[in-house]
Amino acid sequence: MNNNQRTKNEKEFDIWIQKEDGGRIYSFEVAGKLGWKAKYLKEVNKEEINIRFWQEIYDQNNILKEIHEKYPLDKGHQKL
Repeated sequence: MNNNQRTKNEKEFDIWIQKEDGGRIYSFEVAGKLGWKAKYLKEVNKEEINIRFWQEIYDQNNILKEIHEKYPLDKGHQKL
């Protein structure tokens, strides 16, 4: 495991979930206009190597409205 990268991820992201396989999913939220929010999520394997990075957009009622997968392939915004 890359302890330097884990420490960096823990400082950059507010919350993380430990996965059974030793990887993690990190996340943090950013408040938007009119009560909407964006949640940024980063999934890493047990070696702290990026597997996936995406953004979720929630409306003022905390309902998921869009997903924007950015890594490994930028798929653009997908409205739900």
